[in-house]
Amino acid sequence: MSGVASRSSMERRLLCSLFLAAALFGVASAATRRHDWDISYQFTSPDCVRKLAVTINGHTPGPTIRAVQGDTIVVRVKNSLLTENVAIHWHGIRQIGTPWADGTEGVTQCPILPGDTFAYTFVVDRPGTYMYHAHYGMQRSAGLNGMIVVEVAPGAAGDGEREPFRYDGEHTVLLNDWWHRSTYEQAAGLASVPMVWVGEPQSLLINGRGRFVNCSSSPAMAASCNVSHPDCAPAVFAVVPGKTYRFRIASVTSLSALNFEIEGHEMTVVEADGHYVKPFVVKNLNIYSGETYSVLITADQDPNRNYWLASNVVSRKPATPTGTAVLAYYGGRRNSPRARPPTPPPAGPAWNDTAYRVRQSLATVAHPAHAVPPPPTSDRTILLLNTQNKIGGQIKWALNNVSFTLPHTPYLVAMKRGLLGAFDQRPPPETYAGAAAFDVYAVQGNPNATTSDAPYRLRFGSVVDVVLQNANMLAANSSETHPWHLHGHDFWVLGHGAGRFDPAVHPAAYNLRDPIMKNTVAVHPFGWTALRFRADNPGVWAFHCHIEAHFFMGMGIVFEEGVERVGELPPEIMGCGKTRGGH
Repeated sequence: MSGVASRSSMERRLLCSLFLAAALFGVASAATRRHDWDISYQFTSPDCVRKLAVTINGHTPGPTIRAVQGDTIVVRVKNSLLTENVAIHWHGIRQIGTPWADGTEGVTQCPILPGDTFAYTFVVDRPGTYMYHAHYGMQRSAGLNGMIVVEVAPGAAGDGEREPFRYDGEHTVLLNDWWHRSTYEQAAGLASVPMVWVGEPQSLLINGRGRFVNCSSSPAMAASCNVSHPDCAPAVFAVVPGKTYRFRIASVTSLSALNFEIEGHEMTVVEADGHYVKPFVVKNLNIYSGETYSVLITADQDPNRNYWLASNVVSRKPATPTGTAVLAYYGGRRNSPRARPPTPPPAGPAWNDTAYRVRQSLATVAHPAHAVPPPPTSDRTILLLNTQNKIGGQIKWALNNVSFTLPHTPYLVAMKRGLLGAFDQRPPPETYAGAAAFDVYAVQGNPNATTSDAPYRLRFGSVVDVVLQNANMLAANSSETHPWHLHGHDFWVLGHGAGRFDPAVHPAAYNLRDPIMKNTVAVHPFGWTALRFRADNPGVWAFHCHIEAHFFMGMGIVFEEGVERVGELPPEIMGCGKTRGGH
């Protein structure tokens, strides 16, 4: 629900700087768009099975935030969960000048306590397709998520800012995976000895709707599953024959890498994570958790029938049925808009065809008219080895043998207030032991690791390379895809490769001509991914695997840059850890 709300002291303080920021972005007439959200548990049936979900104003997914480049967004969040904290991350929004609004509990703010209200206020400075989701515990898995669409500002910066493609209409597509067990059960299982894995999702959802196929598997399941419930009616996307449509696609999955297809229609990829892509045509699109894409399709098929939208699991052996929605042709003489397509849903490519997925990653480069060349060299290289490890009998994920833990006092608050005892002051490792000869295909000989909450301190304005190195897990012949998301920045994707990264060889093949800029990128099984970014956004920023369970188990780090340049912190972000009682 949008509406005019009274401005809090924090809003008044922030809006002055935000309006100035909007002016710097070259936007002549930016608007302030206000939303009031009540976060609560509600019974829903997104895949026909009744379950408690975390909702926004009673719904999951939440409302799509629509804005124009340069607008200020104000979202007043009331936490009505009663027994659970909340924080919401605005995924892909860089939070320039407002690092405390990033919505990352333990990094940029204390969580919103039950019964409390917190106003997130920030500028959307770049057009594109983005998302929002919970960033507290594993609440993203429970339904607290939605999309953000930012339009190009009219006359923002002349013709150079116009989108390099045309279309007649658009649709938003939010992809998700869904479990019937609560996030409490999942988190307890991950922390147990022996570990109880979350398992494969029961359903795949498109715009919050799916269909669980085993409703009659037990009397209890049959009692809670209602295949005629309106919550699980398939999403319908209407098209008119001959028209071209932009599909804005976002994956907010908690575990699954997906392959998305629109039956019978080629898709032209034109945007990734808010940046224009050199157009290329695909039959289906591989999309990893935290990524967004825009594709164009033309409604040029037989208008007397409908077609499937389908999402299928890739990179993990599937145990979840295809997620489906309907592409409905309007104008066909013998077609009903809600008619079930006459064909089986597309099954997608082979789930373990890693080479196919790497080729699509390599094909995603910047549009020639919108390419931003990266700095030719970096000032610092951080090589991070992803491994599965054990600590005190618990299975954890680690980077360079260190499993990440969040401090009780948010980094941003601790650093601005000089609370040096709030986190580990020792610098974390920038490479890993035996990097020159490490066998990424073998089970490592020493699975033990340590924990730390030490941040990586970056010189403000410096250029940083990060190389993500994937390796074998604790079980033989096993390696997974990890989608890595960087808060507060976009980075250049310089390259992907198979096997062990060699710093003496592979940088020579980096794409420095037209690399795509993104905020989320996959590192493929037994491979490496190299990225480059400029540390020019004052604040403290999380960098982590976007698989919910993996971040929970330690697969992440934190960067600090220019904290001394951050303005006065709003007192509303404090109240936990060493700031308890210090509002």
